[in-house]
Amino acid sequence: MERLTRARLDEILERARGLRVAVVGDLMLDVYLIGAVSRISPEAPVPVVHVTEERTALGGAANVAANVAALGATCEIVGYVGADAAGAQIRRALAELDGGTVHARLVERPERPTTTKTRVVARQQQVVRFDRERDDDLPDECAAELCEHVRAAVAASHALVLEDYNKGVLVPSVIRTALDAAAEAGIPSVVDPKFRNFFAFRGATVFKPNAVELGTAMGGPVRAGDDDWLEHARTTTGGEHLLLTLGEDGMALRSPGGSSFRIPTVAREVYDVSGAGDTVTAFLAVALAAGATIEEAAILANFAAGIEVAKPGVATVSPDELRAILAPAE
Repeated sequence: MERLTRARLDEILERARGLRVAVVGDLMLDVYLIGAVSRISPEAPVPVVHVTEERTALGGAANVAANVAALGATCEIVGYVGADAAGAQIRRALAELDGGTVHARLVERPERPTTTKTRVVARQQQVVRFDRERDDDLPDECAAELCEHVRAAVAASHALVLEDYNKGVLVPSVIRTALDAAAEAGIPSVVDPKFRNFFAFRGATVFKPNAVELGTAMGGPVRAGDDDWLEHARTTTGGEHLLLTLGEDGMALRSPGGSSFRIPTVAREVYDVSGAGDTVTAFLAVALAAGATIEEAAILANFAAGIEVAKPGVATVSPDELRAILAPAE
């Protein structure tokens, strides 16, 4: 297996500081209500959570942008927010990331809410989650406005990310506009797909589904150890490279003209898997834009995911955290 040395990591991270990444997809606000449970409600057989802390975090494509910014790169983010308090909070949080390195190109409408996920947490476990959202496709006039933002963002960038959570932003016209613009600009594109438009991302540099998503789309269980099956999945989904994330089993990379490349997980402690996929997507895009090979980018992203899952909630990963897990170069 190809090894990522500390010296090579330093080189990639240093190049990242001068890069710009376009991120297109579903923005979310994650809300955490944290407290303690000491009794059961007299009104119903449910725990009573005494809330002692409330915090928020950027989710979905906004979390990808946060991870891009944490690497020292600049981000052009394109997506949708509602004309509501959650949308305003996302705008403020994006503007405050790492000294204003995120440029938001957002469509906003009063009739459609910002996707908001509220988690109630007690005893370090999630008790319940409340979702406020609409997941139907955005209207055509919104999609047309998004396409204009996409063209401008990609033209100014060194890599493209499409982050799909099936909340209506990545409709076929937006997907095609983004991938065609990236191809015309000659920059790498990384896709994190969901179920609805799974086969609409042909031409992406890296197509990065998880096992559930790929198995559902292919009509059967994934066969990560079968080179022929992975090649069939790669050609069927239409990406240049297929990077299949396998949770605790790491990742499987399939590229044209060669055998599969397995990457074992490096997570030593798993606290919360929320946001790990966003972290992988962000690090892949930045590393590829910085000149990493696909194998180097996948290894780096795998290291980042191992760090992220050891943190509570949605979190970012810093360059210093990555350096700490690799021995200094000799």
